[in-house]
Amino acid sequence: MTRQEALVAAQRDLTTADIPDAATDARRLLAWVLGDDLAVRRDPDVALTHEQSETLQRALKQRLQRIPVSHIIGTRSFFGRDFAVTSDVLDPRPETEVLVSHALDLPWKTVLDLGVGSGAILATLLAERPTAKGVGADISQTALTLAAQNLEHMGAPARAKLIASNWFEQITGTHDLIVANPPYLSAQEMEEISPELRHEPAIALSPGGDGLSAYRTIIAGARQHLSPGGYVLLEIGATQAEAVTQIAEREGWRHIELHRDLDHRPRVVILRD
Repeated sequence: MTRQEALVAAQRDLTTADIPDAATDARRLLAWVLGDDLAVRRDPDVALTHEQSETLQRALKQRLQRIPVSHIIGTRSFFGRDFAVTSDVLDPRPETEVLVSHALDLPWKTVLDLGVGSGAILATLLAERPTAKGVGADISQTALTLAAQNLEHMGAPARAKLIASNWFEQITGTHDLIVANPPYLSAQEMEEISPELRHEPAIALSPGGDGLSAYRTIIAGARQHLSPGGYVLLEIGATQAEAVTQIAEREGWRHIELHRDLDHRPRVVILRD
């Protein structure tokens, strides 16, 4: 079977199984098997080796079981870089790039990333700002291990410190910038998530209840760890703008900004005193 024939067959199988974005997934899986994103376009009539064909079939079988492509190939693209991911962390998503973009528009030299997960946010911020330093906190040791791997891959391990902490519990000192993409799905929303999301850690998706408990904790405790004139940036769910704004107002934050993602949904809240 040629590369082009393999691509067509993979897309057909995924489409028949009602896999979302079947064409994109087929291309990503085949590119991973071939080790080259342009291999199919450049040499479509080259035949797959026996090993490549078997690897592709195994990958397709996993995708048909609704395992995310990122978990199959072990990486996820974020802000133009590839990050290692596993089922132990939340996949970095395009929506979160909005948070990073706004963070890079602000003046800061030190950053605290709460719920660091894969390390994608922290590593990206440090890669984009080579003189900055950061701290990443997470309650999950497996997440911290993966974040360390990604920070090393991005060349920023010496400028970052990782701490096992439940939000602010083990955090000391102050930071110019605090960022977080906390779990925000409500218990009801968790009952309706896609099969792919069920392969990601529930603790990174939802705090239970109304989905707002992490915001209450972070917004209430941020001032103690924020340098004078510093900023707090929080990713929020598309329906949470009003609720998170009200939490911030009750905690006395004087400057509250709301920014939208590329689909015009409320996505990032910026707090400043």
